[in-house]
Amino acid sequence: MRLLIVYFIQRGLFYSHYLKQVSHLIKRLLSSSLTVSALTLVSRILGFLRDMLIAHYFGVSSTTDAFFVAFKLPNFFRRLFTEGAFAHAFIPILLEHQTYNDHNTFKKFMNSTAGILLLILSTSLVISLLAAPLIISLIAPGFTWNSLQHTEATQLLRIMLPYLAFIVLIGFSGSLMTMHRQFVVPTLTPALLNISMIACTLYLTPYTSTPIKALAWGVFLGGILQIACQIPSLQRLNLLPKINLSRPDNKSIDMLRRLIPTIFSSSVTQINLLLDSFIASFLSAGSVSWLYYSDRLVELPVGLMGATLSTVLLPHLTHHHIHKHSLAFSDTLSAGLRLSLLISLPASIGLIFLAEPILITLFNYQEFTATDVHFTAQSLQAYALGLPAFIAIKVLITGFSARQDIKTPLRYGYYALGISLLLNILAWPFGHAGLALATSLGALINALLLLKKLLHDKLIAPKRSTYKFIIKLIISNVLMALGLYYGLEQPEWFTLAGNERIVYLIKFIFLGMIIYSLSVFLLGLTKTNLPKPLQQ
Repeated sequence: MRLLIVYFIQRGLFYSHYLKQVSHLIKRLLSSSLTVSALTLVSRILGFLRDMLIAHYFGVSSTTDAFFVAFKLPNFFRRLFTEGAFAHAFIPILLEHQTYNDHNTFKKFMNSTAGILLLILSTSLVISLLAAPLIISLIAPGFTWNSLQHTEATQLLRIMLPYLAFIVLIGFSGSLMTMHRQFVVPTLTPALLNISMIACTLYLTPYTSTPIKALAWGVFLGGILQIACQIPSLQRLNLLPKINLSRPDNKSIDMLRRLIPTIFSSSVTQINLLLDSFIASFLSAGSVSWLYYSDRLVELPVGLMGATLSTVLLPHLTHHHIHKHSLAFSDTLSAGLRLSLLISLPASIGLIFLAEPILITLFNYQEFTATDVHFTAQSLQAYALGLPAFIAIKVLITGFSARQDIKTPLRYGYYALGISLLLNILAWPFGHAGLALATSLGALINALLLLKKLLHDKLIAPKRSTYKFIIKLIISNVLMALGLYYGLEQPEWFTLAGNERIVYLIKFIFLGMIIYSLSVFLLGLTKTNLPKPLQQ
């Protein structure tokens, strides 16, 4: 008996010491990431409230399809310029200029870049307003068969087009702050768009000729709020650009020349989502909306983990590359990749198993029918299969962006886009869910190509612990999947009241989290396999 008591005391002391070590390690590893993730979560929750309101007020119809098609372009630019793609091109060059030049030279470069951007944006905006009907025909050619739907989408796009110019300037300002590791304002800025759209849905809808136009004006006003929010922070950092429209700096022109291919290589998945809408416009009414709602749910973990990690990793990796710290570069990139897998795999499994319950709980009220739940769940599960690849791409591409290597990811982006387009054509008979699956497969191919190149160049150096990490990670996810499948009896979700749906959904999510967390803990993933923390 005495030996048994001594044994339990020793084990208790061991686990107490172990928990302290794990807590300290995770705190160091995620210090920046947690801040960005928490702030991103605020914006994402507001985004879900926005989408719940849209589903409640407008449901799924040809009118909502018209809005979502018109919103695709502003939303595409938003993801490019506030979720990492713009920063991938911009931050490494900014840090290099700041490292090797004095502050006045750096500000001259920054002012020249801002002037060129403003000139390009003003010209593009005027052309786009005039060409709005053609843009809608290109994005959703299926709408040309329905003149009313095409006209509605064109009107909505014209209201929202100025947001494209706003978001580029917002991305420019956000990159300046991220470069100085000021993450709070750039991360919170997207929340203002959601707040504006929610407010306009609630209060402006009765005053517009077509109710859905209130959402479009919400996008326009959201862009103005986002720019206004960033000005005080730039002033505090002495980084508020003074627009210089005189002879442009050659370095600014060179930077902008690199911008387009870098943005393309960082945004293949987003381009594939545009292609999904393009093809879905030929399918049955509601297809565009079903894809939109499923994409929004997958974007939650992608935004929380993928955009967060790329935002935090890029300045660190650029610093290591400039100062030739090759080992620190490899360890930091490996840290980001392992952490992305640790989070994205269980998120993917959770979305696959709980697709319909999540959709019923969030959207199945009034205008959003059981049929909409069923079809949206199909595309949600297809997108969820690609979730680990979506997040991994954002992490892996930082390894190229930090070294200003734009050719390699650009080449792989072309390959992935071509394969996705071919798969989209082959998936046509399977409807909107086939399009979503093609996008996931294209992302997986892109991620594998990027990883293969980084391994070949020894920018990621796998160790013996890496293979143990992968095996234990697979075991943890299999256990969680089995727990979700057999752990709780499925209720009749459609018959439950709203609060009952929430309670049951939380039970399932909590069960999955407990099983996964215990598996990770007992298998020692956090103890022996987490990589070195990100260097501050």
